[in-house]
Amino acid sequence: MQVLPALDGGGVERGTIEITEALTAQGWGAVVVSEGGRLVPSVTRAGGRHITLPLGTKTPWGIWRNASRLVELMRGEGIDLVHARSRAPAWSAWIACRRTGVPFVTTYHGAYSEKTPGKRRYNSIMARGARVIAASGFIADLLRTQHHVPEDRLRLIPRGIDPAAFDPAAVGGPRVARLAQAWGLPDDARIILLPARVSRWKGQSVLIAALGLLKRPDLCVVLVGSDQGRQAYVRSLLDQAASLGVTSQLRMVGHCADMAAALMLADVVVSASTEPEAFGRAVIEAQAMAQVVIAAGHGGAAETVEDGDTGLLVPPGDALALADAITRVLAMPEDTRAAMGARARASVLRDYTVQAMQQATMAVYEEVLADSAALSAISYETSRHS
Repeated sequence: MQVLPALDGGGVERGTIEITEALTAQGWGAVVVSEGGRLVPSVTRAGGRHITLPLGTKTPWGIWRNASRLVELMRGEGIDLVHARSRAPAWSAWIACRRTGVPFVTTYHGAYSEKTPGKRRYNSIMARGARVIAASGFIADLLRTQHHVPEDRLRLIPRGIDPAAFDPAAVGGPRVARLAQAWGLPDDARIILLPARVSRWKGQSVLIAALGLLKRPDLCVVLVGSDQGRQAYVRSLLDQAASLGVTSQLRMVGHCADMAAALMLADVVVSASTEPEAFGRAVIEAQAMAQVVIAAGHGGAAETVEDGDTGLLVPPGDALALADAITRVLAMPEDTRAAMGARARASVLRDYTVQAMQQATMAVYEEVLADSAALSAISYETSRHS
């Protein structure tokens, strides 16, 4: 059973579906518990079953109530292992696992803020798994230093992409053309694409500031991703664009179901996160499409982009540096850009495939279940001889 707040979209949600596919392919039953969302049908298509519970609640009484619901669910469904992917659901699941004796695994997906002791304690639930999966070396180091997770419980499993889905050769012109038309992109524009949910720390405002500095009417910035109800931030971005005189060069297109085609539209792909990405799946998706990526040089992106070889890294939050990097990429000869994109795709195919992530995660499950079985056998023998 995997638990998370909702299934609206994002790297955590897609990872949940990918593991559901791996479980069912190996003959396991796969249950996903969340508040629901537009990706629920994807769980079903992957062979799993979704059960709706309000696991996003962060109130203490809500967490305890959800724990009791999960206990009932786990016993009714015969759950052998629980994998928690977010903090509030993890607290409920951890309590339920302690009551039932079911093994508990976590994936630490984010570099959570820890400004107060209370916040650090709240975050610590993600470090309490029998195995704690880190999505990048950056997160693994954070788990060692901030939560003192020992090496025998820590597993580094980067996220991955499906090489067949993110393959430039598999994306036909009509798919790309349909998106360009739907988004109203000028035929002669150079497209700067930022794929990320619309959130302050994802750096959309940094890219708009860079667009204002560039003063190039041939550029069009496309922000791809759901705002998830953050209307105040959306308005601030539109106001920023208006103040810089670049409103006509900005497109905010919302969620896109065909990210491979969206990435093919781009002349440059940008990841401008102002806080470190735990991994940064959008970066490797773009690299898999042989695109040149400019990324903020911290967190997981600093591991997947080799500066000057498979992309460019810039200081986080630095609009001037981002503008300079965009200028550099657009000025590259076509064969130079193509070679950089080819090296980027090769590095992803070597190190960051969904198949490798699935296999490594399934190995963790089997390891934890074997440990649990061994402990149960020891407990049985002890009780039999006492």
